[in-house]
Amino acid sequence: MIRDDILRQKLEKARQKLYVLQAKHGFSHASVLRQSVILDNLINQYNRHFYIKEKNPTAQVQPAERETFSEVLSS
Repeated sequence: MIRDDILRQKLEKARQKLYVLQAKHGFSHASVLRQSVILDNLINQYNRHFYIKEKNPTAQVQPAERETFSEVLSS
């Protein structure tokens, strides 16, 4: 998986490129729309990465620990 700092750098570079293209061509130019899609994909990747990292802490739990937790819940 891509490292946090590399992903942030890619996001910033894509954002800056979109800004430059928009200033040069306007909002509806094909190159601006393509870059917008690239930036959207990076944002989605960033959000998925951090959603999984923050919202799925049990992914690091070992199977034996999960069984113990399940037993606690059922009792």
